[in-house]
Amino acid sequence: MTIEVKSVPSITVSYARNGNSTRANALGMRPMQERAYEKRGEQYLLIKSPPASGKSRALMFIALDKLQNQGLKQAIIVVPEKAIGASFHDEPLSKFGFWADWRVDPKWNLCNAPGDDNGGKVKSVGAFLESGDKVLVCTHATFRFAVDKYGVGKFDDRLIAVDEFHHVSANPDNKLGGLLGQFISRNRVHIVAMTGSYFRGDAEAVLAPQDEANFDSVTYTYYEQLNGYEYLKQLDIGYFFYSGSYVDDILKVLKPAEKTIIHIPNVNSRESTKDKIREVEHIIGALGEWQGIDPATGFQLVKTPDGRVLRIADLVDDDPARRDGVSAALKDGAQKNNRDYVDLIIALGMAKEGFDWIWCEHALTVGYRSSLTEIVQIIGRATRDAPGKTRARFTNLIAEPDASEEAVTEAVNDTLKAIAASLLMEQVLAPRFEFKPKHQESGPSVGFDYGEGGYNRNKCNVGFNEQTGHFQIEIKGLAEPQSKEATRICQEDLNEVIAAFVQDKTALERGLFDEELVPEELTHVRLGKIIKDKYPELNDEDHEAVRQHAIAALNLTQQAKQLGTAGGDDAEQTANTALVDGVRRFAMDVRELDIDLIDRINPFGEAYAILAKTMGEDSLKQVAAAIAAKRTSLTPEEAKELAVRAFRFKKERGRLPSLTSQDAWERRMAEGAAAFVRYKDEGRYE
Repeated sequence: MTIEVKSVPSITVSYARNGNSTRANALGMRPMQERAYEKRGEQYLLIKSPPASGKSRALMFIALDKLQNQGLKQAIIVVPEKAIGASFHDEPLSKFGFWADWRVDPKWNLCNAPGDDNGGKVKSVGAFLESGDKVLVCTHATFRFAVDKYGVGKFDDRLIAVDEFHHVSANPDNKLGGLLGQFISRNRVHIVAMTGSYFRGDAEAVLAPQDEANFDSVTYTYYEQLNGYEYLKQLDIGYFFYSGSYVDDILKVLKPAEKTIIHIPNVNSRESTKDKIREVEHIIGALGEWQGIDPATGFQLVKTPDGRVLRIADLVDDDPARRDGVSAALKDGAQKNNRDYVDLIIALGMAKEGFDWIWCEHALTVGYRSSLTEIVQIIGRATRDAPGKTRARFTNLIAEPDASEEAVTEAVNDTLKAIAASLLMEQVLAPRFEFKPKHQESGPSVGFDYGEGGYNRNKCNVGFNEQTGHFQIEIKGLAEPQSKEATRICQEDLNEVIAAFVQDKTALERGLFDEELVPEELTHVRLGKIIKDKYPELNDEDHEAVRQHAIAALNLTQQAKQLGTAGGDDAEQTANTALVDGVRRFAMDVRELDIDLIDRINPFGEAYAILAKTMGEDSLKQVAAAIAAKRTSLTPEEAKELAVRAFRFKKERGRLPSLTSQDAWERRMAEGAAAFVRYKDEGRYE
């Protein structure tokens, strides 16, 4: 028996559609590409920009300049999988105003070459290095094997461009990350790194801090990208729960009239029926009556009850010849602008990063994917701009827990991961925050709109620059970063800090289900520890500044989501104002916007409200019970952190925190300090 899927989107974001992000300058560059090109002289450049913002073409402009004007011999473009190599095919850039065209000799695009990565393709890299030709495209794997064979020095005086850079990791086991560290240490190549999601789902650092410090970065936000589109004005993101088999319930979230990519579950996941071919057959059967296969493309033809014939691309088929034929048909450049060419794509491991289908309106993913990065990449499939496409959505369909303890544990993990992805995407899709301490001498900044009545010197102000998509928010008592690195983190990397925090299982479990939670245990202690672990090179003052900026960004977004005015039929009129209005309303509703107030907000409170609407009541109770059953008392590490906070409290107030205080956070610090002394006496810190 199945229950109706409850479809409550956790986020709906509206944008202004001002056309800026798709408008080209005299050289044929869109704004992100122009921003990147301005830094073309940097030896190490990191481009952080969403899917569909034009990173591949930005690289073409930069590479051509490095080859022509900066004395580099060759450019080697490294992509994670063969399909993405198509992004670097020839482009007539001069047709749009640039001074040269992009050209890759077919024999040097090794993504199109037969054979495996560690065979003839490695020899081809060697031949290229000895040739006078300028550009080679290959996979990450081919590049790794080639460096192993020829040595790091063989690549001197060349540009190495790494696409989908989040595949790199500072972990010693990550071969590509290790090789890049060697290249940086030798300091004889230029590196351009590009990514649409500069955080890894496993919370592993992408680069070691000493290597990352060499990179100059160009950041182009999701907000700038989507706000600057011409057609797409609204993006919905939601996680929905079902019981029984997903194939029985899928039509409750799948609309046949929408252009959709369905990613069916991994065969090892809880949601899988363990028979992927039958799952595809079931989905096709649920949509309508099978009419055969289009001989030209291999697409399945299915007639719906209303008489429409859907063209369905099946990328799950186990027959390599059939699957490759369908895949090739999807890459047909002549059909790129043909909206009616295909209606539905069903995939398992394909059609994710680098897959370009501008008409996709709905990315429907069954089962939790392996990482936040993968979710961001899948969402990127639906965020392309296309004529007539005004709304796009991402749906994560997840199985509710059943009665067995093992399944409940797995379901809890999947639920927490889905919420983490949702929370992170809220930050990624929002305008950027610039926090300023409120002082007596504070004043307005040029280009910022401070709302009705303008800037008020007697209160904390919220300014917004629509052109740049930046918030400027004044907060009383806010700590300012002291070092250059801490300043960079507060300006550029708050989403990376938040990604680590929302992926922390302990923080999420307690924030969602611990009724006795004192929020500061998360906002101070747990987040503080995460930041110390993530940035060990910073001092205590900078750790605290980063912590305050990160929790302010997360909590203000959550409060704004609750208070925002956009939605429903008014979305067009209030496009681009919901978050701005929500932050302003929150700042006005409180007596004073200070950091202590922000620290007293449970950052996961709004996520629980969504979860309660989305999941069945019995299942929600099961999840809460499963988490409560494993709750433990203070760990020595937590006690130590609370003792540090208690010491700060004494310095500020002239007394130790009291166990009988009316303030819950003061009581918790006192408990932590007492536990710290007890653990120390027991020798647990030796």
